[in-house]
Amino acid sequence: MKAVLVSQHGGPEVLAYSDVPEPEITPSELLVRVAAAGINYIDTYQRSGIYAMTLPYTPGLEGAGTVLEVGSEVTGFAVGDTLAWTSQLGSYAEFVALDASKAVSVPSGIEPTQAAQAMLQGITAHYLITSVFEIKRGTTALVHAAAGGVGLLLCQMISARGGTVIGTVSTEAKAAAASAAGAAHVIRYDQEDFIPRVRELTGGIGVDVVYDGVGASTFDGSLRSLKPRGMMVLFGQASGPVGAFDPQILNSLGSLSLTRPSLMNFIQTREELQWRASEVFEAMLSGDLTMTLGGSYPLADAAQAHQDLEARKSSGKLILIP
Repeated sequence: MKAVLVSQHGGPEVLAYSDVPEPEITPSELLVRVAAAGINYIDTYQRSGIYAMTLPYTPGLEGAGTVLEVGSEVTGFAVGDTLAWTSQLGSYAEFVALDASKAVSVPSGIEPTQAAQAMLQGITAHYLITSVFEIKRGTTALVHAAAGGVGLLLCQMISARGGTVIGTVSTEAKAAAASAAGAAHVIRYDQEDFIPRVRELTGGIGVDVVYDGVGASTFDGSLRSLKPRGMMVLFGQASGPVGAFDPQILNSLGSLSLTRPSLMNFIQTREELQWRASEVFEAMLSGDLTMTLGGSYPLADAAQAHQDLEARKSSGKLILIP
């Protein structure tokens, strides 16, 4: 089969479109023909070596496809089922041997390409607004990269719960996308400093929570945009990792809270994965949640997809089609 291989850490050029053996499944696995694989920033961290990986490996942590073979110990799935998954390395491939515990059934009415967009980022947005900081009516949230894959979902989910979103973006097109997704206010950070603008929009108080997937370039400003006892949720590092800092600053800025969550800790059980995925799928089916496809690339063009993602050229979700 065809798959993308990484044999050394580096830039997008290390993503090699290669011939590899088709996987053989264990009794607890499913053999799946991949219809679409999602592209995420964590894929670039693993590829570049920010997150150390055992080489060589095939990237990709989420996707959707059709079951071709069912392991002898697997229940609940059958040949021909459409399913989706997250946290399964090796998804940039034509076929994947999928741990059945990481799979969820895709309901009728949702195409595999839509399901592949929804898993990692959809579930991430879900745990951020339900379990890390619960959004309620009246909550004010600052969302960085509001026109990115997670950002657009956060805008929709927060506004649906009665919260107010202040989003930051870098272009007029992205501003329009964030507004359409539910952001009440959009700040062009390339044109103005977002900190005083956030203070102005909140009557000098600051926001209840910041959802920051950007990292190094926004971290300090994010802290200074919070109200006393507000929460800083650092869930990514698109601009690079945040350096060491004195935690005393959390006290001096108003007894702030800081958390660095990761997806795996919020889908620790099969039940939790099913709950989060089902709520995301239900919102998609009802029309309350729209997945924005930022780009679809052939599997052979994985390197170009990573280039576009890291250049922050895209708005919405990027996927690969084997």
